[in-house]
Amino acid sequence: IVYKSKIMLRNLFIYTSILLISSQSSANAPYDWQLGFQEPASEMMRSVLDLHNFVLIMMTAITIFVLLLIIYVVIRFRKSVNPNPSKRSHNAILETLWTGIPVIILIAMAIPSFKLVYQQDVIPEADMTIKVIGHQWYWEYQYPEHFDITFESYMVPDEDLEEGDVRLLTVDNKLVLPVNKNIHVLVTAGDVLHSFAMPSLGVKKDAVPGRLNETWMNIEKPG
Repeated sequence: IVYKSKIMLRNLFIYTSILLISSQSSANAPYDWQLGFQEPASEMMRSVLDLHNFVLIMMTAITIFVLLLIIYVVIRFRKSVNPNPSKRSHNAILETLWTGIPVIILIAMAIPSFKLVYQQDVIPEADMTIKVIGHQWYWEYQYPEHFDITFESYMVPDEDLEEGDVRLLTVDNKLVLPVNKNIHVLVTAGDVLHSFAMPSLGVKKDAVPGRLNETWMNIEKPG
């Protein structure tokens, strides 16, 4: 009996240590001097990140091109080099290019953005549903399909934070959801406007009093 008890205690210690280490290493939260988004934890957030990076590259390329063009024009057509400027006011080729190229760029940006909007808006067949109600200054969560479980989640005050807790994000009762499941989320508010957001999952939905908004998520990893 003593031998089995020691084995059970050892296994419990190992499993607890693994759980603590994995939860700390996989938890997504902001950190000091952070640039960019949190690490994606869903396919939705990866799509958001891909679109963001694509648009950022396009914006950077356009900005650099326009800057170089301005520098060229300032140097090439300055008064000392070009004392007698041209009197032409139209150029069919240039006008076609500066109209057509932006149209092509906008279409290239619009297609993936429309796909992302569709992915966010169309909710697949859900494995479970939760209801989120925003209050001042706490959240209320309901599991309507699981015996109508309801609980409230309050932010932990700064003076009660422990090591590893994140200021303004750590709560007393956390919302617990399964991984690899399509979760249908109903969002509303009990008093004023709120915003229910989970950055690493690509979820952000307004909570409006008297209105029931909806979104969905599929969590790929615990944390």
